[in-house]
Amino acid sequence: MAQQERVEPGRGTPEHRTTTVEHGRFCAAHCTCGWRGPARRARSTARADAETHTDRLPN
Repeated sequence: MAQQERVEPGRGTPEHRTTTVEHGRFCAAHCTCGWRGPARRARSTARADAETHTDRLPN
């Protein structure tokens, strides 16, 4: 199972670390805060979901 970790220095708190997790033909973004994005066929879309999640966090 492939995972990609995204760490945004200086953004949010350490509790918000997003990864993408593959489940068969689908990929979903997960965050350490418990948030999970929808299953996507494109990894790039799952990564965009993760970025949108972290962008919406209060600074």
